[in-house]
Amino acid sequence: MKTLFIFAAIFFCTQKALGQSTGDVIKQQAGEGVKEGAKNVTETVGEKVTDKLLNKLFSKKDKKSKNQKKKDEDAVNKNNSGNKSDTTGLNSVSNNPASAPAFQTYSKYDFIPGEKILAFDDFSKDAIGDFPATWNTNSTGEVVTTSSREGHWLMLTKPGKFFPEYIKSLPDNFTFEYDITCNKDFNGYSPLLYVYFITGPNSSKDLLDNWFMSDGKRDGVRFGVNPTGGSNAGVIVAQTFEDGAGTMRNEAATMQFNGDEGKGDRHVHVSIWRQKQRIRVYLNEEKVYDLPRAFPVTKPYTTLLFLLEGSFKNQDRYLLSNLKLAVGDPDTRNKLLTEGKFSTTGILFDVNSSNIRPESYGTLKDIANVLKENSSVHVKIIGHTDSDGDDKLNLALSKKRAESVKEALINEFGIDASRMETDGKGETQPVAPNTTPEGKAQNRRVEFVKQ
Repeated sequence: MKTLFIFAAIFFCTQKALGQSTGDVIKQQAGEGVKEGAKNVTETVGEKVTDKLLNKLFSKKDKKSKNQKKKDEDAVNKNNSGNKSDTTGLNSVSNNPASAPAFQTYSKYDFIPGEKILAFDDFSKDAIGDFPATWNTNSTGEVVTTSSREGHWLMLTKPGKFFPEYIKSLPDNFTFEYDITCNKDFNGYSPLLYVYFITGPNSSKDLLDNWFMSDGKRDGVRFGVNPTGGSNAGVIVAQTFEDGAGTMRNEAATMQFNGDEGKGDRHVHVSIWRQKQRIRVYLNEEKVYDLPRAFPVTKPYTTLLFLLEGSFKNQDRYLLSNLKLAVGDPDTRNKLLTEGKFSTTGILFDVNSSNIRPESYGTLKDIANVLKENSSVHVKIIGHTDSDGDDKLNLALSKKRAESVKEALINEFGIDASRMETDGKGETQPVAPNTTPEGKAQNRRVEFVKQ
């Protein structure tokens, strides 16, 4: 009898420990994105839990009841505070700030987004399951949500061309940013995702032709990424064209977009900066290309296009979102010192949070340099949002974010706190209509006013 009692107690404790560990895995993976771990669980149980969660990672449909879905939507609308899955102005797509790189890793990051936003697309206006209404393709794609990232994403699973029809020209000086994420265990034999900047006709008929580069005698440049293209690393490829023929090609390994065997980061923020002939390309904080003669100065560039060549393996997929095309070289010094005010959409925050994203480093560093070189200048830092969400919450959040900018300038760049004060205006002072994605993106900004 005593032996039976001891055996029962051991069995009960074992089952309780196993149940608790499995619950921890579910909480960790469903709430924070699929991660490595679960070492306290048996391999069999851990693999089953992970497989189930991976199957649900990229969701095309919401399986909640209609009543629950309506409640969730109402809660989001109530608390959104002008933060609808954007990466311009006051927001970013990450819902896991702890996973974001620290400011220190961005210490050499010098990318500064353009001053005026020409186009912004986070697919928030498109229905889940549809191809975006303002894009065109000779293939297929659909807007989805994913449990690991905020917002809507365009999921690409088949080869083809994909391009926003609303972009008709590319200025001599522009910045272009977008986010890519993909599934865990992405196969190295699946294709690269290319982005093109090219000359020639902008019509769908010409662009969808199989020989659109050679037949159109187009000049251009393209960059492609794959998270498992190298040995234990991702890969990025650069190629330039003249009269439809390739003139330069270079391939480099990158640890910024590295999903090899599911061990690395399967998300990357791409930033591209053109200044006349020159183009710079960044993956997160890393400058991977700086090509001084990529663009002939005599030809106008008309088209931005994404392309997939080759078939995907094992149901691999790319997800694309938060595209931002902006123009102009922000003249921080002149605007702040001479005009008395500098406004930027280049300071980014986590969703519904005042935590500054590391991609903001270049803009903050630029402002800090002006303040360091002009020690008598005092500024007021003012946060602004768009009109989405509750106006009182927008006002409170804009004030908190202005305060976060001040703290970053103090702690990261050594600016004297007495030279800065903060305020927030919420949605009350728009600089563009809140009726378009571009207008909302322009309204989500931080201003520095000389005192």
